[in-house]
Amino acid sequence: MHPSLMRRLGRRLALTGFLAAVIAVGVVPPSQGHAQSAQVTVQPVTSQKLPDLPGKSITLVRVSFPPKAVSPAHRHAGTVTAYVLSGSIRSQITGGEAKVYRAGESFFEPPGATHLVAENASSTEPAELLAVFVADDGAVLTSEAH
Repeated sequence: MHPSLMRRLGRRLALTGFLAAVIAVGVVPPSQGHAQSAQVTVQPVTSQKLPDLPGKSITLVRVSFPPKAVSPAHRHAGTVTAYVLSGSIRSQITGGEAKVYRAGESFFEPPGATHLVAENASSTEPAELLAVFVADDGAVLTSEAH
């Protein structure tokens, strides 16, 4: 197999592994005040090894939150910066307060933090964010919090 084809296949497998990890985390039952919970969806955008940081990759993922969508508590490998593309997202990590971020705003998750709250702040409007991960090559980017 040609080396460039193997690299592309490797990137696809890494993204597929990430999606499997996100899907394995699933969606939690609705929190108080939510009559029902919709499914959060994840769409890989790109993943590239960082040539100036051997052993590290940058991965971008688009995360869509339908109205009332709630994600369970989880952790990420490496660091994450999230940029809200549309709507509003309520987020809280270990040691911080829950805050609503609106389109055009961003938040940062340091390594080892538990993402306690990740949900659409609206019960009627969808929301989307772009998550930018910097983590070890081949790392499982999302895992259930314990």
